[in-house]
Amino acid sequence: MTMRVVPSGPAGSQTVRDHNQRLVLAALAEAREGASRAQLSASTGLTRATVGTLVEDLISDGLVIESSPLRGSRGRPGSPVSLNPDGPAGLGIEINVDYLASCVIDLTGHVRATRIEVVDNRARDPRAVIAAAVALAARVRAEAGLPLAGVGVALAGLVDDRGVLRRAPNLGWRDVDVVSALKVEAHDWIADSSLRVENEANLAALAELWYGERPWLRDFVQLSGEIGIGAGLVLRGQLFRGARGHAGELGHVIVDPRGPECHCGARGCLEQLAGKEALLAAAGVSSLEWLRADATAGKARALEALEHAGVAIGRALLSALNVIDLDVVVLGGVYAGLARWLIPAVQSELSRRVSSPWNPATVLASSLGDDAAVRGAAGLVVHDILSN
Repeated sequence: MTMRVVPSGPAGSQTVRDHNQRLVLAALAEAREGASRAQLSASTGLTRATVGTLVEDLISDGLVIESSPLRGSRGRPGSPVSLNPDGPAGLGIEINVDYLASCVIDLTGHVRATRIEVVDNRARDPRAVIAAAVALAARVRAEAGLPLAGVGVALAGLVDDRGVLRRAPNLGWRDVDVVSALKVEAHDWIADSSLRVENEANLAALAELWYGERPWLRDFVQLSGEIGIGAGLVLRGQLFRGARGHAGELGHVIVDPRGPECHCGARGCLEQLAGKEALLAAAGVSSLEWLRADATAGKARALEALEHAGVAIGRALLSALNVIDLDVVVLGGVYAGLARWLIPAVQSELSRRVSSPWNPATVLASSLGDDAAVRGAAGLVVHDILSN
């Protein structure tokens, strides 16, 4: 599964070489079976001679490999080149409320190693949680056995542009310098220039954009359902972070002012009505597996809990869809596995209330399931390689 990278076109200044290398890498990211130099010339608009020089440089850098010449075609067979699956890779780390996760993604977009550790992080010291996340990542790194170009970190909270987790109500964390703590715990294998930190819902949306099974998705909101609920907004193929990087805090949209008190201090926030723990409690079960089993068996309490959650999600989405004029909603996180029961209620609520009832929003399940955020974290690194 390759990453989609959209270049702008050939450049004509002193940055020609770097820009044109990005063009070639982007073309190779789209060409899943590889491409000959002639095909790269045609798709990028660069001359055959320029492509040949760039390809040789990329091979030397370990980003591209060359295969045996193609046989069975007319004329002189070309030697296809492709992204190097054993080249520099991205490592992703996710720190969430009730689990830690890590994965390694290679240049071609394939997950080479992944692990999830179920653990309740709410009562733990941030340093201890970060140390455990680094230990998990070290095992995944060793399992993948690839050279790392960098590390991306997904966090369940509001993150500023310096990598400080400003607020994570469900974790009980405030002003935690995650970047500094990671560097201390990882010692020499996280370099200063290779560490990126981002909100987990934003990264889940980027993963859907880059690695999802719907290449036509360019404008959408991805709802990431866990114990907390976040949303990532993608506009014209770019993540919209907002002025302070906090766009998408849909979990704290008030759905019912008389509802249960939230960690943020308000009442009736979406995550108190449709978050993972709220959903399990409403269904009277202790796990998502039991919830899915009861829903599949048609048990009334489970179906009622899912319908009420879907209605709450639909109501919370109204403002985002009406203001930003998005027409696609992607249900991710735990919602992906529950989408068959949630989508009808969400879709019905949106169809009744969105300002364009003649053209209602489409509601889809994430094609990546509940590990999208950690894949997006690793994908940050791979995207940087391919586009910069």
